[in-house]
Amino acid sequence: MDNKYFSDIYDDFFRVDKKEIKVEENNNNQEEVNLLEDIDSLYLDIESKNLLKQILEYMDKYSNKEETNYINFNILVNGNNEETVNSISSILKKSVSNNHYTDGINVYELSLYDLNNKVDINEIYSKNAIIIIKDIESILMQDENNKKMFFYNLKNNLSKKKITIITGNESDINMFLSYDNDIRVKNFNFKLIEVMPTIQEIYNEVMNKVMVSDENKVLLLDYITDSYKEITDYVAYRENLIDYLSFNKNVPSVREVKTMDEIFKDLDSLVGLYDVKKVLRDLVNLISLKDKSDLKISNVNLHMLFLGNPGTGKTTVARHLSSILYNLGYIKENKLLEVSSKDLVAEYVGQTAIKTYSVIERALGGVLFIDEAYALSSKNNSYNDEAIATLIKAMEDNRDNLVVIFAGYTKEMQDFINSNSGIASRIGYTLNFKDYTEEELLEIFKGMVFKAGFKITNEALYKARNIIKEHLNDKNFGNARFVRNMYEKTVTEHATNTKDKRRKDVLITITDKDINIDNVL
Repeated sequence: MDNKYFSDIYDDFFRVDKKEIKVEENNNNQEEVNLLEDIDSLYLDIESKNLLKQILEYMDKYSNKEETNYINFNILVNGNNEETVNSISSILKKSVSNNHYTDGINVYELSLYDLNNKVDINEIYSKNAIIIIKDIESILMQDENNKKMFFYNLKNNLSKKKITIITGNESDINMFLSYDNDIRVKNFNFKLIEVMPTIQEIYNEVMNKVMVSDENKVLLLDYITDSYKEITDYVAYRENLIDYLSFNKNVPSVREVKTMDEIFKDLDSLVGLYDVKKVLRDLVNLISLKDKSDLKISNVNLHMLFLGNPGTGKTTVARHLSSILYNLGYIKENKLLEVSSKDLVAEYVGQTAIKTYSVIERALGGVLFIDEAYALSSKNNSYNDEAIATLIKAMEDNRDNLVVIFAGYTKEMQDFINSNSGIASRIGYTLNFKDYTEEELLEIFKGMVFKAGFKITNEALYKARNIIKEHLNDKNFGNARFVRNMYEKTVTEHATNTKDKRRKDVLITITDKDINIDNVL
């Protein structure tokens, strides 16, 4: 007779509900998957994540009698991030709750600063299953009797069915373990190493904690990219940024002073612009020669024309130029004031000169960048001449305290200069910004993606290239501005596509589904 017949009778007799068994198995499997995903989300190196997964797997096998040797998983965590340590203990607690690997499931945090308060180590171990020992550097503050008693009691408890986690930086851990060689050699054979989160991971954490408007999302990513350097306490960095965003509703600005080598490294990292870079290097060499020699070289006229289509790098180079001139001592402040004709020209008689001079005063000591300056030559506004006359006088009177850059389309700017000899005679340098090639625009896009900490698939790059190729010859094509808009739209689309995802590799990878230029043309 079929064995299934007797099996069914047995299950019915003992009222075994097969559906409940199946549900329980599915729940256990899902919990296991969740724990593995939790481990993958930890800021640990790959080897440490794999080690933690192996520990969980071994505890489960021991619980199922697939393993017979009980191992005391006493763990060193190299790092001082309490969030990571708490997450590790939470994962271990969930695991031992299911497999009963330890005596109990309670977690206890012991700061060694509390040793002076007559802490009872034996009592702590009797009531808890997972003990986290932190602030280990404070062991140096304890007298010899306290140290000896602590290590004696600790050693006696490390062989019990408990998990002990010691956390601290590597030098503190080595110092701590040096007090007892038995503990160092016999008891702590499992080590987890923390890593710093990436720019993209910090960005995702901030976005999960605070509402950020669409226009500020990419600005926030740019800010983190520029400011998240040599940060040792990323939790404080993240929380301070979240507080700032919550209160101010905007993104903070990054202020930093760079050396000349750093400035030119940044400038050289810009795609293309070879002729512009050469002119700037020649200019720096000329100013440097004048400053360090007794040669009778006349003062360098640094008022400039920047000629080129939109998105060819004019404003970006102007910012680099401001840093260069500041480092050379040619301007007093590292500042660039960006304006257009509407910021200079007023609507009523007698007010344009006042308005223009107000802008000039704000720019003194730095660089005044007038974008689309050709609009000042328009005959549609009778007050334009007044603005130009005020600018000409300021350029002459403040030649040692102000650099003026007129920027705009090549043809329109040539017409602007030809229409006013006073401006033309005061221009020292003219820089021509060429349109970017298809290859250069793709490099710019990739640079934006990689700088923010993303990865990108080949399919996504192929799609981006085809979009660039399709629009490259459009009448009002925006060059790098077009690419920037495509990048910002891509990041927003990626955020939407991954809002329900947890895996880090998915969160930081741009795919072809994310590449989007809707509403950016």
